[in-house]
Amino acid sequence: MRTLARRRSRGAGPLALVAALLGLLLLLAPAASAAGGLDDATAALKQGRVYVDPAMAGRFGQAQADALTEKIRKADKPIFVAVVPAADPYGASTVFDDLRTKVGITGTYAIWRGDQFQARSDKEALPTASAQRIAGASFRAHPGDIDATLNDFVDTAAPQVKGHGVNSTAGGVSAAAIVVPLALLALAGTGVFLLFRRSKRRKEDQRRAELAQVRRVVDEDITAYGEELDRLDFVPSASDADDVQRGDYTHALDSYERAKRLMDEAKGPEDAKPVAEALEDGRFALATLAARRAGHPLPERRPPCFFDPRHGPSLKDADWAPAGGAARSVPVCRADADRLAAGQDPDIRTVPTEHGPQPYWNAGPAYGPWAGGYFGGFGGGGLLPGLLVGTMLGSMMATPAYAYGAADGGSGYEGGDQSGADFDSSDFGGGFDGGGGDFGGGGGVVPAPPRRGPPSRRIGSGHARSRRPQ
Repeated sequence: MRTLARRRSRGAGPLALVAALLGLLLLLAPAASAAGGLDDATAALKQGRVYVDPAMAGRFGQAQADALTEKIRKADKPIFVAVVPAADPYGASTVFDDLRTKVGITGTYAIWRGDQFQARSDKEALPTASAQRIAGASFRAHPGDIDATLNDFVDTAAPQVKGHGVNSTAGGVSAAAIVVPLALLALAGTGVFLLFRRSKRRKEDQRRAELAQVRRVVDEDITAYGEELDRLDFVPSASDADDVQRGDYTHALDSYERAKRLMDEAKGPEDAKPVAEALEDGRFALATLAARRAGHPLPERRPPCFFDPRHGPSLKDADWAPAGGAARSVPVCRADADRLAAGQDPDIRTVPTEHGPQPYWNAGPAYGPWAGGYFGGFGGGGLLPGLLVGTMLGSMMATPAYAYGAADGGSGYEGGDQSGADFDSSDFGGGFDGGGGDFGGGGGVVPAPPRRGPPSRRIGSGHARSRRPQ
């Protein structure tokens, strides 16, 4: 009995030590999770949860965070929200860049830091200037109220953010529940391939749908231009026609054929930009030809009529304000200038949308390249964003690269995609040094690509009949 008791007492030492260590780990675990920091914020945001640093829990509780998480989940948009104190490790000038780098997902990032609120975004999801404006409006509408400000921001930003959200469960899941399946999926090469293929197919479907929507509008433009050519009473072989006039006429025809060919080859809405460029160039050639034939001074190279580019080159600038917006000076044709002077509404171009016909400046980002093709060659590429300030399209195309489409068709990914640390850091610059809810210093502006030269002669399929020079 004494030997057995001695053995039991000898074995109790290690067991007691293990129990003590386990107890210590259990005590330390909550303390570690309560510490907060960039790693905890990253883990929460990757799971699609709103992150609240423990130091801010008294001002924005778990129930409020869960409700906001559910709202973002239902919106299915890559919006990431963090509520953190104005202290280390959330540096005022680095917190956006740090979180975007560690989370590694293209999207819109909104951070309440101390008593300030700002937002930054990858331009593939939402132009940073738009994110900043929405954050500023939400912050000023609900001073000091974190919950109201964040909900206002998400409600306003969600309809404008592109891409899909992070798959998550409201209220969060354990790190193991996320890490283990992802690790297994990484080992299954076929599964990863299928996921990427599905994501690619989803983007292609969206791109085709947007192209079909824009194609209808561009085809109307091409047809209207072809009808102008048909109505033209110019005969190149006539005795009163000279070589300069024939050159203008040939240029106008070349622009028509080029527009048809480019639209036939279009693969996405961004391909509407060079089509609109060709039509704008052709209409100016027609205006030049008309002036030569009438013996009038040659027209100034001006942007098309703002209200409908099919009206041709503008004659002058006139003051006009969109519904609920501020007045601005816009280029107008003679007919619309007369309407405005008489107190009448201008002849505004409407385009199809899911909400029915809308003025093109309220139709969404798919029409950005089309509009940019008409106006992007004037004012160093900054004319159209200035004209559209305060409109839906103006908000979405706050950076010229997003508005007009990059020459290579864009970056290749949209909001919600994994990009790791490969992102434009200028989109996340500025930090909180400028004050709560202001415009900060972030948001890079990419210059618009240079305007293309005159189109070369190419013959395409006909949208409308045209006469060739004799």
